[in-house]
Amino acid sequence: MRAAEIVGVHGIGQSRTSEEQLTRDWGKALGRGIKEFTDRPDRPPPLLTPHWTSLLARATDRLGPQEDPYGAWMTPAEEQFVAEALSDVVGPQDLAYAEEQPLAGLGPPKLWPTRITRLLMAYDHRFPGGGGQFFVQRMREVRFYLTEPDLAVKVRAFVRDYVTQTTSVVIGHSLGSVIAYDLFRYEDEAAGRTPGDATGPAVHTLITCGSPLGIPSVRRLMKIEDGDHLRLPGHVRWINVYDPDDVVTGGAGLCRVAPGLVDAAVRNGVGDPHSAVRYLRSEPVARAVAGGRP
Repeated sequence: MRAAEIVGVHGIGQSRTSEEQLTRDWGKALGRGIKEFTDRPDRPPPLLTPHWTSLLARATDRLGPQEDPYGAWMTPAEEQFVAEALSDVVGPQDLAYAEEQPLAGLGPPKLWPTRITRLLMAYDHRFPGGGGQFFVQRMREVRFYLTEPDLAVKVRAFVRDYVTQTTSVVIGHSLGSVIAYDLFRYEDEAAGRTPGDATGPAVHTLITCGSPLGIPSVRRLMKIEDGDHLRLPGHVRWINVYDPDDVVTGGAGLCRVAPGLVDAAVRNGVGDPHSAVRYLRSEPVARAVAGGRP
């Protein structure tokens, strides 16, 4: 087993890359941020990025049924979850706007159920720029991970094997932030380990970027009831970095649902607010990795 200072947990859509490429890309982004925003040396601490996408079907970029190449068809359970997730992040004024619009106005999602189309209109009203369809796809991926226990256990075990006694920081992006949080929730899952050991006693910082953990329907699917909080072991500090224009986060941080967490807002630009490398090269991530305040 290889030792690491930092373990990065990527999100979906990485089947056409590799562990080596992810490590280069993430390491370059972290190094750029550390150089720009801290007084640490140019080179970031050693980094490993377990390529857990390799556990999925060959040449696929997403979780879920592969016979649906355009992402249109949904099971009733999936439709219900997506509707709840959209409802979690839109406001009454957005819903009122959507009700006034003709269904034909949205275009491609005509194949989706009418209530999804309406909610998607409301979401795009809150987050202009066409991010609603991206949000729906990400929510479908999160749901698949959370409702396929065998896959989830395999993914966690795969990632956990990279977390050693010398790992100090875990960084999770997008769905990877859910997986990273689950490493702490299920730290006694692996055979032969005792509670508190699975993430390694040296891990002192969790950094989540572009996380969907703030969406109530996601937490409910994780069996975290409304009003309950997200929690980490007392020795682990948690920094959550989000872009208010990142549709996956619903435009909000996690401080309301995670006591003791530090939220840090960034601006990743209009091109791709959800970009992993833009998050990784940001000032809050650089300072957290370097051991300072974000």
